[in-house]
Amino acid sequence: MLRSINREDTRRIVALMAEAADAEIMPRFRRLAASAVRNKTSPLDVVTDADEAAERMIGERLARAYPGAVVVGEEACSRNPALLNVWIDAELAFLIDPIDGTRNYVAGLPLFGVMVAAVSRGEVMAGIIYDPLCRDAAIAIRGEGAWLESEHGEQTPLRVAAPATTDAMTGLIAVRHLDDTLRATVNANALGLASSTILNCSAHEYRMIAGGHAHILLYGQLMPWDHAAGWLLHREAGGYGAHFDGSPYKPTHRGGGLLYAPDAGSWKAARRLLLGGDQD
Repeated sequence: MLRSINREDTRRIVALMAEAADAEIMPRFRRLAASAVRNKTSPLDVVTDADEAAERMIGERLARAYPGAVVVGEEACSRNPALLNVWIDAELAFLIDPIDGTRNYVAGLPLFGVMVAAVSRGEVMAGIIYDPLCRDAAIAIRGEGAWLESEHGEQTPLRVAAPATTDAMTGLIAVRHLDDTLRATVNANALGLASSTILNCSAHEYRMIAGGHAHILLYGQLMPWDHAAGWLLHREAGGYGAHFDGSPYKPTHRGGGLLYAPDAGSWKAARRLLLGGDQD
């Protein structure tokens, strides 16, 4: 049986995310010493003292609020990859990305977010993307819709953009983790869109597309903390997303790419344009 998450739960989770942002993320923003920033797999994949401290704080607060839940953070998994699969069969697990958009954060750009997904037996039950600067959260609960909630509790429903022809679509296209051939194909074919860009921050990319401010979103790498919350946010805002081959996404999947669009028809058109070939 799946463990449900309700609005009281999301308010509790947002509060502890905000607490960690206030205590560990924002005091370090634009004040990071060189020694507080370290490469993980490459100079394009970095971690800071703020990431690690915020993840510890969020994890501790979640474990206290939900005894018995499995808590998995990006930075803990980076240090110990064996943790990557411990959440899959749990009745309740939380996936944490303490600072999504760390490169922006290090550069002093105010474009980063905190993401938490609540997962039950491999199914995403809730997703929260918190903006520490604007102090608001994009929230989705499985089967209950998606909305933007201010720090004072005002709620604004989120809804994806209306379907459009590909030449009128705007896209957020992340090609760094595609293989060389596919990267070249997508880069060339993206010229057929009205415009394309990337924010180097999936937290805000998901917020943009769920709020109707872009039509399509494409990713190559699928780590669960990067996408579980955003996938549910987009779906509950009325959108359609799937792997490049058309199969449905699960947070346990780490390959196959992800493509999002307002509906199934525009998804097929976007896939045909961006990936090429005779795909339906």
